[in-house]
Amino acid sequence: MQANDELKAEVRDFWDSKTCGTWEVEKEKFSKEYFEEIEDVRYKLQPEIFSFAEFTRYNSKKVLEVGVGAGTDFLQWVRAGAEAWGIDLTENACEHVRRRLELYNLKAQDIRVADSENLPFDDNSFDLVWSWGVIHHSPNTPKALYEIIRVLKPGAKAKIMIYHRHSILAYLFWVKHALLKFRPWKSLAWVLWNFMESSGTKAYTVKEVEKLLESKPVTNVKIKPVLTYYDKLLRFNKPMQLVSKLLAIILGGDKAGWFLTIEFDKKM
Repeated sequence: MQANDELKAEVRDFWDSKTCGTWEVEKEKFSKEYFEEIEDVRYKLQPEIFSFAEFTRYNSKKVLEVGVGAGTDFLQWVRAGAEAWGIDLTENACEHVRRRLELYNLKAQDIRVADSENLPFDDNSFDLVWSWGVIHHSPNTPKALYEIIRVLKPGAKAKIMIYHRHSILAYLFWVKHALLKFRPWKSLAWVLWNFMESSGTKAYTVKEVEKLLESKPVTNVKIKPVLTYYDKLLRFNKPMQLVSKLLAIILGGDKAGWFLTIEFDKKM
């Protein structure tokens, strides 16, 4: 438990110092231009969010976002007319969301600092739980996943994205931090734990997620890797992008994508 607490404190400190989605933004903090730039960057780099989230389908529904970050997706839920609750491990993220809602004269049900492994909500509370790129940072990712299931209403849906270990980006990270550092015996999991964003970041395979869910009260499970901007190396030069294209052909296209989307319904 102590090791879990210490790692969680490291994760909290990392994301409190650099709220997710704000790293490449240069406008004045909390200004309208700042939030608009955050939104522009997020959806240019991760356009797959819209088709997966289906924001407009949740008008008047009770939606919980686990890990609000800078609040870009959260704003879409509110704009779509959802009754929206949001939690994050850091106060800085929650402050971003509060400022953002105030700036656009929007209201949510609640924004609070909380832990994804111990959600502060009753069983069977929400019509949808959304979590994009969050719970793989939590020390006990399975517990966070099971908490999401717990707070869903029977028949309600979860939409989650976590990182995919058998992906082009993960393999390239291994080349950079293991092979080229003369430690080829190091695993993909070790590389991601130590060098991908906050300490302890994990990535999963499709089969591992299936195993996590197999005895849980869920149905209509869909687990799908998505080839991303990051796999395609679109911020790098043309030769690097060509390497990525060749790897995608060899590894099966989307099957080697960095984002692993997970969707399921809670059993009635």
